[in-house]
Amino acid sequence: MSFCDDCFKGVTHEGTPKGKWEKIGGIDCYVGIPSGIEYPKDKVLLFLSDVFGMQLINNQLLVDDFADNGILTYGIDYFFGEPIPADAMQPGNTFDRDAWREKHGYEITRPAVDAVVAALKEKGVVVFGTTGYCFGAAYAVPLAIENVTQVTAVSHPSRLKVPEDLEKYCSVSKAPFLINSCEEDAMFPAEAQAKADVIFGDGKFAPGYKREYFPGCKHGFAVRGDMSDPMVKAGKEGAFKSTVEWMQKYL
Repeated sequence: MSFCDDCFKGVTHEGTPKGKWEKIGGIDCYVGIPSGIEYPKDKVLLFLSDVFGMQLINNQLLVDDFADNGILTYGIDYFFGEPIPADAMQPGNTFDRDAWREKHGYEITRPAVDAVVAALKEKGVVVFGTTGYCFGAAYAVPLAIENVTQVTAVSHPSRLKVPEDLEKYCSVSKAPFLINSCEEDAMFPAEAQAKADVIFGDGKFAPGYKREYFPGCKHGFAVRGDMSDPMVKAGKEGAFKSTVEWMQKYL
């Protein structure tokens, strides 16, 4: 349930965020609302971010991109305005990761997710999808195990117990499961990827399972990848495409 160095590395992307901040159940959320197209108001995608939170422009741009594909998306600020700052990605930064971890454990942050889900249900939302990146996968998987959510995607997941969490997911969840994996990932290495295929693959998970694999990429690629590297660019864009298609199929 720890982190790796790549959880804290990456590149800040360029762009102009189009979404807006809203209080949902008392929790700040960065919201991407589809514009100029019809979209279902009773279905939402919960964007569960890495340690850099919804304040990181990369995450905001991803939420915007999901909205551009017709998916109403809520990026939950479960760090309560205190994510790891973007400049902590810079080499030599002395940000105290250990102190931050102590203040942002699962027991502290999960209630924010639950508050948003409850508030959205009150607004009429009946179907929830999740896309969890790194840290966020540790919410996406339990939500699916509890059958709070109806479809799941994770990219370079961290803080999962393998095989226990995967076996429990397969045995009790009804949520189709997409994993975007990569070549170099200490948090979800080749052994864990292979174990996931054994547990879910060959039709053993009736709701649906797919694992994408992106060579030349490392942990964090789907959010903080260096877009000047052609393989990383292909991986980031491929992970986004697969997640959109998964949500459009099952959400």
